[in-house]
Amino acid sequence: MKLKEGFVLRDVCGEQVIMGEGIGALDFGRLLCLNETAAFLWKKAGEQGDFSVDSLTDALCEEYDVAREQAIADVNSIVGEWKKVGVVE
Repeated sequence: MKLKEGFVLRDVCGEQVIMGEGIGALDFGRLLCLNETAAFLWKKAGEQGDFSVDSLTDALCEEYDVAREQAIADVNSIVGEWKKVGVVE
């Protein structure tokens, strides 16, 4: 998977949000608010380019004190939401 072009993480009034910029996000028309963990994963996904649930789970376990089973569930949930709103391909 990879993040779709035209979607960026911005700090808006203290909130981390994904917003569309440019022609690639023309039909998006919304902001997606992220919690601290989801914002961390978005940044890691961007750094990795092509990413997987496993690679993001590894990054999450390295950064936070979380059991791998919980990390997998959290990453699956977050990536599932990103797929649902169309910001990853």
